[in-house]
Amino acid sequence: MIACLDVDYRDPGAVAAGLWFQRWQDGTSSAEVVLAVEQIAPYRSGELYRRELPCLLAVLEKGPPAEIVVVDGYVWLDGERQPGLGAHLYRALGEKVAVIGAAKTRYSGATLAQELRRGTSRSPLYVTAAGMDATEAARYIAEMHGPYRIPTLLKRVDQLCREG
Repeated sequence: MIACLDVDYRDPGAVAAGLWFQRWQDGTSSAEVVLAVEQIAPYRSGELYRRELPCLLAVLEKGPPAEIVVVDGYVWLDGERQPGLGAHLYRALGEKVAVIGAAKTRYSGATLAQELRRGTSRSPLYVTAAGMDATEAARYIAEMHGPYRIPTLLKRVDQLCREG
């Protein structure tokens, strides 16, 4: 299974969500989990993973096992030297589950990011990965359901967080 995860912050907590699906072309999920997280780590510049990683791991514990996880953000921030949220998640999962990062904004140091334009959007997504090649990861995100820049299921997991 493939899982998409996201977190929406609400002082002092957060809402974390995940959805699972079988194939990259799927337009609907086969499972969804939404969790309220009462306490999260305070924001620290450059250390987003400290507040987001526990939320993502809690959601993954509640859903079916995943072979690949997609997160909103970067796996690598500077080549493969500076880990982003996705690399921290990859390591927390024992480097047994591939992690794909699909970021909406460009991070100048993310030299391994693959620019991906979906639909008629002029703005790309920036795709990075751990546990698989970034080019393969970008191909998977390109195959995801939906005609717009943001694939249907990535938009859905974002909505689950916001509405949760």
